[in-house]
Order: sequence, then C-alpha cells, then structure tokens
Amino acid sequence: MKTLGLIINPIAGMGGKVGLKGTDGEETLERARSLGATPESPRRAAEAILALERKSGDLRIVTAPGSMGEQVVRGLGGEPDVLAMELGNRTAVHHTMHAAARMREQGVDLLLFAGGDGTARDILAQVHQQVVCLGVPTGVKMHSAVFGVNPARAGELARHYLFEEPRRTRAAEVMDIDEAALREGHVHARLFGYLTVPYRRGHVQGLKAGSTEEETSVQRAIAAGIVERMDEGMAYIIGPGTTTAEIMKLLKLDFSLVGVDLVRNGALMGRDLSEAELLALLGEDPASIIVTPVGGQGYLFGRGNQPISASVIRQVGRNRIIIVATPNKLISLRGEPLRVDSGDTDTDRWLAGYYKVASGYRDRSVYRIAEG
Repeated sequence: MKTLGLIINPIAGMGGKVGLKGTDGEETLERARSLGATPESPRRAAEAILALERKSGDLRIVTAPGSMGEQVVRGLGGEPDVLAMELGNRTAVHHTMHAAARMREQGVDLLLFAGGDGTARDILAQVHQQVVCLGVPTGVKMHSAVFGVNPARAGELARHYLFEEPRRTRAAEVMDIDEAALREGHVHARLFGYLTVPYRRGHVQGLKAGSTEEETSVQRAIAAGIVERMDEGMAYIIGPGTTTAEIMKLLKLDFSLVGVDLVRNGALMGRDLSEAELLALLGEDPASIIVTPVGGQGYLFGRGNQPISASVIRQVGRNRIIIVATPNKLISLRGEPLRVDSGDTDTDRWLAGYYKVASGYRDRSVYRIAEG
C-alpha cells in the first residue's frame, strides 16, 4: 500500500480575485475576507485528489486535521489517518511546517500540498530533498517549478508516480517574491532551494522567466501595433506584465504593473481592479482582454491575474482575447503550448484551440492553448 501525505493551505489564493496579489500576513488575509474573498484551496485540492484516486490502487492518506486536509478527504468519502495536532481558530505557517516534518518522519511515498509559493517554502524548510513532493496550484503567484500545471494534472501525476512505471523525478526550484513589494509594482524573486518532484511532460509547470531589458524595443513595437488597432467604444482589460505595461505607457495612462486595469477610448476606467470591480465596470458593453503569457510557463490566465476570472472571460468571449508576447518569451516556452488555469474546468476546455499572438508591430504567430 502506498502512503500519500496531504497538506492544504486553506487560505492560499484567497487574495487573487479581489486583487490583493496573495494572502501573506494577517492584515492582508482580513482585508481579503472583507472584500468577499472565499477559500480556493479546498475545492482545487479535491479536484486533484479525485484525479489521483481514479483507477488507482490501494492508497493510505495521511493528512493534517480540519481545513488542512481532513475535511476535504472525508468530504470525498475517504477515511484518512489524521495527524494529532491542534490548529486553533486559524491555520498558520508553523502548522504547515509541523505537518510536513511529521510526514517526513513517517516516510510518506509522496507529499502532495495545496498552496502557492509561500506554502512551497514552508514545505522545503522541513523536508528539503528527503521527500518527493508535488504542489497543487492554489496560490496567486506560483513562480516555483514544483506545481502541477493545474489541479487535475497534479492528481494524474501523483497517481502515475505512486502506481505506475517508470517513476521519474527531478529537482525543481522553489521561488518566492516579496508580496509587499509586489503590491507596490516591484517584482523581487528569490531562489530558496529545490524540492524533488515527480516529472512527466505536460504535467508540471516550468519556472517563471522574466523579461530582459533588451526586449523593451520589441515590447514597444507590439504596443504600437495594439494601440493603433484599438476600437472606439471598446473596453480593454489590460493584464499584468511588462509587455502590456508598454501599451499603458503609450496611452500615457497610470497603470498597475502587477494588477489588472481597464481602458476605454484612451481613458483609464479603473486601475488594479478586482473581479467584482471588473464585472461592474464592464456591464453589458463590448470588451476585449489583452494579456501576455507568463514567461517560461505559458499561462495566460490563472497565474497572477486572477481578477480576469472565468466569469470575466466568458463575458468577454474567446474571440476577443488579444495575446501579446515577444519572440523571446515564446522561445522560453520550449515548444510547450500556452495554458489556462482559470479555476473552472469547462472554461479552460472552452478556451482551448489556436490563437494569433502579436509578437511585433505587425508580426503574428499562431500558438495553441492546451486543453487541460
């Protein structure tokens, strides 16, 4: 019988749709709740476990109590072995670290954790490379290369590693950035170490790759071509990134480098908006989304731009998504397709297909968005 360790960070990702870039710190968490944020991790962890248990052999699940794993497993009809630990009223970093240390001591075959980069750091601090780990992506940023491309693929990869051959692993980077600096528009990433993760092509996301200063002229050319083609009366949702930032600079508008802005007729309708604010401002008017993929990972939605939710995407329509990316960013994908992880599986499948990508002033490439 194989043993799976399961740790869920129940607050990971709560700040995404409300535009808070994460939930590090008690003050940020309270603000997220006041803005109507709801937990994302339990639902996404359940999706991974369902994919893991499909056609799998005997499996023993060791998990943390309550919202850190027990509730999700029991909700799916399972009978987990629950670690003896006191959570109190709120979960905290030391709970994650304590659970990870206990699972290392018990010698679990795989430690599956649901969270973001901060959770990966907490796991790393306790297990280093002594335990094979895999992340279910439920956070906001997720720069690290230790996560499945989406919850279902994480579950599939976990099942393959536990019950099928060959069992391949690799050392994957754990990265994190300063959320306070991020909210001020500055991205400071740092390598904290490596976790050993299962590997199967198309199942694990890559490490986020940043833009270089040499790309600025290409980004400006892309921006000029986009601005030239903007339609009167159309609202444009501008996603985060240095390429989309050049569009806002050309329009001479204030912008949020790491947030989501809204523009119509050359005027700023809203800066650093939440999902609810976007939907309210859009109303029934026609709109387009301008978005750039995450370098090295290829995500268009679901990584750092959660305000552009499945509801927003559905309202805009797949034919009004404008993708911009420099040739170097496309090269950084190493032949892998573009991806979406909107939080809604049906929307992700609906978005699959081939799209034009603006990669210069008038240059266009055709790239595929993968289905799942």
